[in-house]
Amino acid sequence: MSQLPFIESPQNPRIKALAKLRKAKARRETGTMLVEGRREIRRALESGWRFEELYLAPEPLLPASAASELERLAAGVDLPVFRCSEAAFRKIAYRDAPDGAIARSPLAGVPLDALELSKNPLVVIVENPEKPGNLGAILRTADAAGADAVVVCGDAGTDLNHPNVVRAAMGTLFFLPVAEASTAQVLDWLRRRDLRILPAFPDAPTNYDAVDLRSGVAFVLGAEAEGLSNAWRRPPALPVSIPMNGRNDSLNVSTAAAVLLYEALRQRKTLPSAS
Repeated sequence: MSQLPFIESPQNPRIKALAKLRKAKARRETGTMLVEGRREIRRALESGWRFEELYLAPEPLLPASAASELERLAAGVDLPVFRCSEAAFRKIAYRDAPDGAIARSPLAGVPLDALELSKNPLVVIVENPEKPGNLGAILRTADAAGADAVVVCGDAGTDLNHPNVVRAAMGTLFFLPVAEASTAQVLDWLRRRDLRILPAFPDAPTNYDAVDLRSGVAFVLGAEAEGLSNAWRRPPALPVSIPMNGRNDSLNVSTAAAVLLYEALRQRKTLPSAS
């Protein structure tokens, strides 16, 4: 095992600064976040993501073989690596059962106008998402369905760089184009891009599968408790609904995203081109 800088105390200034990144305010102020988990870090490195620092726990949290693999990947991109005592590592860990690897990273996301879209783009907009796990699941589904981008908007929801979003996204955050903006900014951007805006409302009279989804489309999903704001009910938006035949009146937001995205994928693969 190579000799690496070692941090013993949880009160080490570097450790205390990293621990603050568990809060959104500190992430915004520093422009950095924590990425926790061997799998997430490995996928990001393999995708070309540039971390700033890597922190490794001792055994048994991090087996020697896993540590060696991460050190090798880090050496390939000149990523500084620090060894920590278990107490120091747990000070910065977000998970109850950490697996021994945490990286400091620039925040994910680009400005809206920097998003590069295809000819007939498929975009997912999420307004004020409540649960980081749901947002992470939407990112994974968007990638699986071949979406061009995911955009988070609003001012009261989970931010893209929350540690549990990173975890639930399983690395998707580091290779799927993502952005954050206000609802007004996103509406303006969609109009300028000439995308068909399809917000999901339980009471919308138009079923999602009755709409032509082969050209540029943006699905818009809201928080499960509050739903979408009324800004999405006005033209040019076309509200759509997913039929609910049981007693519940809505689906989990990540499930709704999967239904909508895979209907778009089905139409684009099985129906004649819309162009």
